[in-house]
Amino acid sequence: MRRLAAAPLLLFLGSCARQDPNVITAGPDFQKRAQETLIAAKPGSVVTFPEGRFELDATLSVTADNITVRGQGMDKTILSFKGQKTGSSGFLASGNHFVIEDLTVQDPKGDGIKVNGADGVVMRRVKAEWTGGPKPTNGPYGLYPVRCKNVLIEDSVAIGSSDAGIYVGQSSHIVVRRNRAERNVAGIEIENSTYSDVYENVAVDNTAGMLVFNLPNVPVQGGKYSRVYKNKLENNNTPNFGPPGHIVGNLPAGSGLIVLATSAADVYDNDIANHDSFNIAVVSFLSNGIPLKDAAYYPYPDTITIRDNRLGKSGAKPDKQIKALEPALGLPIPSIIWDGMVDPKVKTASGALPGDKQICIANNGDATFANYDFSGGLKKISRDLKAHDCKHPPLEPVRLSLAGAAPAGGGK
Repeated sequence: MRRLAAAPLLLFLGSCARQDPNVITAGPDFQKRAQETLIAAKPGSVVTFPEGRFELDATLSVTADNITVRGQGMDKTILSFKGQKTGSSGFLASGNHFVIEDLTVQDPKGDGIKVNGADGVVMRRVKAEWTGGPKPTNGPYGLYPVRCKNVLIEDSVAIGSSDAGIYVGQSSHIVVRRNRAERNVAGIEIENSTYSDVYENVAVDNTAGMLVFNLPNVPVQGGKYSRVYKNKLENNNTPNFGPPGHIVGNLPAGSGLIVLATSAADVYDNDIANHDSFNIAVVSFLSNGIPLKDAAYYPYPDTITIRDNRLGKSGAKPDKQIKALEPALGLPIPSIIWDGMVDPKVKTASGALPGDKQICIANNGDATFANYDFSGGLKKISRDLKAHDCKHPPLEPVRLSLAGAAPAGGGK
């Protein structure tokens, strides 16, 4: 009798397991069921997507706090938005403590995976990809947290974005590590953000490998405190395919790393090589030729350290923006360049930055350098690295607060 009673009980338990409301199964109405599951998910839920390739025509979105979205693997769960009719992003989230992992988003009209205004964001082993090659009609951003804090992006891939593959903007306390960005306009971009650690990433075959930017005309400004280290940036020579009129459309092909109008950036222990225009550039917003209309924006870089990097060949075939420097600098363009623009309110009597705001450059092997004196019309070019033999206090590692979702902290 006991054996007969056990069988129905096991069937009942199995039926309960199959009815887990947060497990999405393949089959008819997949998109409708997936979105309904995301809408109904309660805080603390793990919404699971099945293995397979699924065609969707509308953005998937989730707004609840403390939600994990999990596929079966980056190359096993593929959400294709090639036929998208509604919305622009592939996946859109706005709740706090959001985790997305182990899946791929392909060919959305707009951004790949966007998280807006959240505290606690984890993107882990995810891919955002446009499969048709570099095109201005590709979506702008692949992995895209904006106005967030406590952000972790790790072990992920971004391919084909018409702006930036991995972009963190107007955010604070950020770790971007062990990712790969390829065939984007910008591979990895930290923009108008504070306290970021960007390390052990690979950026290849983009227009520009990596950007640390402050830009005008956005609500959050004053980005600073970025550590960029142990990254590999190589062969970022893809012609710029950014849409006309966008700021990234001005990026010169063949750029390794660009530090623009930001403060307190420490760039060290990176491998940067084989760039047609330059390996590293430190520039003011004022040198790009775009009119500045934001009175609150500070356009100058300061307190920058570039040290202990391994810099290979660069500058032999500069793009048109950098080719304009060729008559003054010759070929190849120096590996490290600075436009020499200094805030007139802080510069010393000799026209230099004061000691606590200097551009410090040291121990980068035999890498060449030039301050190309943009504001002076390229007339007082300096190649003297002794003027940049200085040190700033090292920045502290970034520590994230992720409410138990994923402990993380920057390395040394």
